[in-house]
Amino acid sequence: MKEITASMAGTVWQVLVSEGDEVTAGQTVIILESMKMEIPVDAADAGTVESIKFTSGDFVNEGDVLVTLK
Repeated sequence: MKEITASMAGTVWQVLVSEGDEVTAGQTVIILESMKMEIPVDAADAGTVESIKFTSGDFVNEGDVLVTLK
């Protein structure tokens, strides 16, 4: 299992994938908002989205697991 984590604290602005989606390395899966800036969170590896841990509007801390891939 591969984990995609938050690079900084912020609010989940948009979730761009759904469970079961195939993603490629470098694909943006979530966009965070922090201090009025949009921060894309990209998959480091290709895989299938196994679970999404947060939804739009949720606050996350740096290092929180946002998405798991299998």
